[in-house]
Amino acid sequence: MNLIFIGHVDSGKSTTVGRLLYETGGFSEQDKSKVQKEIETLGKVDFEFAYFLDTSGEERKKGVTIDLSHVKFVTDKYEFTIIDAPGHVDFIKNMITGASEADAAVLVVDAKEGVMQQTREHLYLAKVFGIKNLIIALNKIDLLGYDEAKYKAVKDAVMKAVKASYPNAESLNYIPIASKEGTNLVKKSEKTPWYQGPTLLEALNALPLPERPTQLPLRIPIEDVYSIQGVGTVPVGKVISGIIKPGDKIIFEPSHVTGEVKSVQMHYQTLDQAGPGDNIGFNVRGVEKDQVKRGDVVGTVSAPPTVVSEFTAQIIVLNHPTAISAGYSPVLHAHTAQVPVRFKKILKRLDPKTGATAEENPATIKQGDAAIVVLEPLKPLSIEKSDTIPQLSGFAIRDMGLTIAAGRCIDLVPKQDTK
Repeated sequence: MNLIFIGHVDSGKSTTVGRLLYETGGFSEQDKSKVQKEIETLGKVDFEFAYFLDTSGEERKKGVTIDLSHVKFVTDKYEFTIIDAPGHVDFIKNMITGASEADAAVLVVDAKEGVMQQTREHLYLAKVFGIKNLIIALNKIDLLGYDEAKYKAVKDAVMKAVKASYPNAESLNYIPIASKEGTNLVKKSEKTPWYQGPTLLEALNALPLPERPTQLPLRIPIEDVYSIQGVGTVPVGKVISGIIKPGDKIIFEPSHVTGEVKSVQMHYQTLDQAGPGDNIGFNVRGVEKDQVKRGDVVGTVSAPPTVVSEFTAQIIVLNHPTAISAGYSPVLHAHTAQVPVRFKKILKRLDPKTGATAEENPATIKQGDAAIVVLEPLKPLSIEKSDTIPQLSGFAIRDMGLTIAAGRCIDLVPKQDTK
């Protein structure tokens, strides 16, 4: 299962993941002392557990997660790939990629600060990218003195924000944690005798098995491409649908390059085949590293990914200072792709609560509006319809450092010539 940790910057996501891994034996005392020495050199004693994940020099200096971290984490029930997503507004494009890969999410909220802008933004995006299962970790409960009344007040405020994206907000787990101390991560804490719910680990083990659409055509959005000496070209990404195995004839779209799968690996182990949910690297014969790129989608030659000339989408405008009209050209983020798009037509404004048509062909739409629009990618893009491969239909629209809108593709016009 792929699990993403989301939430506002400085809510303690990396520290929570690092402590969870440490408590469950994912890191040894030796690893801990090595990290401890390194952070003392940088004078950043407070970031101890986050440093297990924030591995780049820049991340460690700034104490901010910049890129996605993928870490294997095994419980007695699941083998998780944990995706630690950046919360900082500048790095939200990486969070979008993470959300598109995840089966479930843990929303980490700083219990002292409460709901922040990124909290709401990450919730919208998690919903748009089809993450159905959500756990809420109310972190830094130690800063509230483990006070039950203060926990309840922040829980109610967070539940209200969650409800805007997840109507089942009241039935979700809201877990009071203090990740630096390890409170309620793996073991119940005596400091919160008033809390009767599960620990974070128990809540993770209670997550339902995600759907595995093996019957759908193969789709793998490419996250990165490596050239390994003695091996060859190795693209990496998460299998969204279908099955990939050695000997398969595959195509990368929209780069329109074909090759043959030589081998498939996950967590340094060679596999006979890989399916939905697997984060893999695969060696391809007949493809050079510079012929394919991040944002390409892999499919079989017999059922290639769709490249569109334009597509119809249902969107919600989350954040815009004025109004959006036809001709507006922001950047679209879908799976691992980022391409400029143009709003070609605004077909309908919808009632966001019921989905019913409120106005046909409106001149503009604004913040809070739901709408049906026609979008034209200004560079080649592979995207799928929500009723055929829903896992590849979600997207976000970004401009001016903000997530302007989020939505899904409901109809499309295939591009005739992908050469």
